[in-house]
Amino acid sequence: MSKTKEFLLYCSGADTSILEKCPSDENKFIGIGGTVLFTGLLAFFSAGYAVYTVFDNYFFAFVFGLIWGLMIFNLDRYIVASMKKRGTFWKDFAIAFPRLLMAVLLALVISKPLELKIFEKEINAELLVMEQEVFKDQEATIQSRYQSSIQSHLDRIQGLQAEIHTQASIRDTLALMALREADGTGGSGNKNLGPIYRAKKADADKAEAELQTIRMRVLPLIAEQESAVNELDSLMKADIAGLERGAYGGMAARMEALHRLGSESDAIYWASIFIMLLFIAVETAPIFVKLISPRSPYDYLLYNYEHEFEMDNLEKVSLRNNAMRNKVKFDTETSIYRTQQEIKIEKELTNTYLRRRKEAIEQTPVEWEQPPFLREAS
Repeated sequence: MSKTKEFLLYCSGADTSILEKCPSDENKFIGIGGTVLFTGLLAFFSAGYAVYTVFDNYFFAFVFGLIWGLMIFNLDRYIVASMKKRGTFWKDFAIAFPRLLMAVLLALVISKPLELKIFEKEINAELLVMEQEVFKDQEATIQSRYQSSIQSHLDRIQGLQAEIHTQASIRDTLALMALREADGTGGSGNKNLGPIYRAKKADADKAEAELQTIRMRVLPLIAEQESAVNELDSLMKADIAGLERGAYGGMAARMEALHRLGSESDAIYWASIFIMLLFIAVETAPIFVKLISPRSPYDYLLYNYEHEFEMDNLEKVSLRNNAMRNKVKFDTETSIYRTQQEIKIEKELTNTYLRRRKEAIEQTPVEWEQPPFLREAS
């Protein structure tokens, strides 16, 4: 048997000592072993790419990808090797169902990073859009923090300017009335510079003086408010310039980009679905092969071997249990008999002792002594 065939049979989890007795099953297990091997390789590339997108380091990506690939390979090998045909479809399906669920989960985990790699160009373009959206949101957050203060100063400036404009309108109105009185287009309708004109001109001059007074008072306040606005605007721009604009392309961001692309494009959505289904099919193929295939000579030999081992183990366990029960029974009954005999002997010894004491008492004469009160009386 070639080294390649031996390795693929090892990947399938088959017992080569049993398989040698039924060579007709070799091709089936070689195919299963190849599927398990390639699943491990895909897991290696998938995990390597996922780690590279996070750490941007080839060494870490290779080491973690190798560990992950070996773990998936070993887990798939165990799942396939633990599948045993028992002849009844529903019984076999009940055994295979948890393994199918695990295989589907592994397929989803393996397929997602490879999907990100397949759609890498589209994802990179979408990441640029997402990056601009994130920066725009960050800038809007900073602007909203300063906007209320800036708007308050602008409202004060607008109020002060409105005061100047109101007084300027009054002055312009009075100056226009004086001018119309002078050229005869308004007022009395007579072209002259008489007392009416002089009175209106005095009102216009008075309004001009009030306007200058207001300007002298208001313009410094306006300058102060504008300075505060400029200072707040400088702080806001400094905060915006200080935002961290690092690379935006981690694993979570790429998955979000792929999701957005799928929601915007039916082609990408269905392509992603079919890629995921392909990996699920590859991952679950060995289990389905074993599930739908009829019992082969390998399955019968494996069952006979396991059954023989089970019966031999059951016989040994039964013998040990019987020996233990007999020993317990022997020890129990012997202990009870010994205790009963010891009680019997103890009773005999006690009876003998009491009998001898009685005989000794009977043989010893007892002298009667007269009580003291009788001796005094006599």
